[in-house]
Amino acid sequence: MNQELNEFSAVKISDHQLVPWPRVAAVGAMVAFSLPTFITGLEVYQALEPMQAFWALVIGSIIIFTIGGVMGVIGARTRMSSYLLVRVAFGDKGASVVNIAFAISLLGWFGLNINLFGDAVSRLAIDVFNLEIAPLTLAIIASFCMTLTTVIGFKAINWLATLMVPVLGGVTLLLAYSALSEKSFEQILATEKVATLTLGDGISAVVGAIIIGAIIIPDITRFVKHWSSAIYIAFISYIVVQLLVMGAAGLAGATSGKADILDIMIDMGLGIGASIIVIAGSWVLNSLNLYSAVLGTTATFPKLNSTVVTIALGLLGIFVALLNLLDNFITFIFYLSIIFVPVAGIIISDYLFIRPQAYNIESLADNRAIAPKGFIAWVVSAIFAVLSTEGIIATPSGIAAIDAIILAGIVYTALSWNERDSKHRKINP
Repeated sequence: MNQELNEFSAVKISDHQLVPWPRVAAVGAMVAFSLPTFITGLEVYQALEPMQAFWALVIGSIIIFTIGGVMGVIGARTRMSSYLLVRVAFGDKGASVVNIAFAISLLGWFGLNINLFGDAVSRLAIDVFNLEIAPLTLAIIASFCMTLTTVIGFKAINWLATLMVPVLGGVTLLLAYSALSEKSFEQILATEKVATLTLGDGISAVVGAIIIGAIIIPDITRFVKHWSSAIYIAFISYIVVQLLVMGAAGLAGATSGKADILDIMIDMGLGIGASIIVIAGSWVLNSLNLYSAVLGTTATFPKLNSTVVTIALGLLGIFVALLNLLDNFITFIFYLSIIFVPVAGIIISDYLFIRPQAYNIESLADNRAIAPKGFIAWVVSAIFAVLSTEGIIATPSGIAAIDAIILAGIVYTALSWNERDSKHRKINP
């Protein structure tokens, strides 16, 4: 079996495809070194009081690390992609619904990032290089490069991420240093302003900005040699890099008073750095978005050729970009967290408490068609989170993302406890 087929089909990663964990961590870090993450950090700072913004970034990053760490360990131990894990938890037909929903969401992210890329690079080309290039032209060129990278596979994404992480890390640190040169951290925290969001809303926005990456992190942690490496990858991606990126953007916004991250970086003399972030960050992030969308699609329709699927979804992503999702960015990522967090709760509960023995590639040969209990837990927890967010019902934590994942785990475990007992008696009579 060749690597391309193995990488995109319903089999686990083989030993010869494993890579050192720092290289995989570079891919995870590149998801945080992206323009949407910078924008989220700036938006959260603007919407909250300074100390609230600080805690929103810290708590949100810890939540993402926890979810991504556990999901990453499951991927590393089973060497299965997130979409194969969904098949085990939701059944073959049930997984089709979940995986297609994931693929649609990832294409939404693909289109959003293409849209961001086209507008941002067009502006930077004029402001920094005095070149006028149409955003649509840039979007088409970017889509082609990202699609080609995805066709080659994880190896190409990994190589590009490993090359660019040190550069983007340097630019981000320079952004934070420039901001703190204008105003000290203590002065920023002492700034008085009116919050337009609650702390819980801010935390949910931070979680929503990168929650899809945390849930599908098994797609990359399945390439590591030991499950402990998945913890390191999640820590570097979500505690170190995500916190650094969002924090740097917030600091820059606090010292500049401006609401556009590109304007801020240009004013600070970081126009070329901004160009690198936009181009390199968007390239890796969108290649990974497309990569995971292809995994979801081919897991649902295994007879489809992965190369054809990649090209088709790349073209569809350009169409999605024309829908212009930028106007609803915060709303988009906020509700994204509410809808998709429960999926992780169900997989984690199923793997840890209910059917750990089912999470191997051999079990898919005799997999159940559908798991109604998983769908019930998903729907109930998502509805609860939405209603609590809208203030219709009381929320225990004030953080929609936490409510969703905990409730999903509790509901699924309660509904499936007898199933666990039954399996346990069969194995240990």
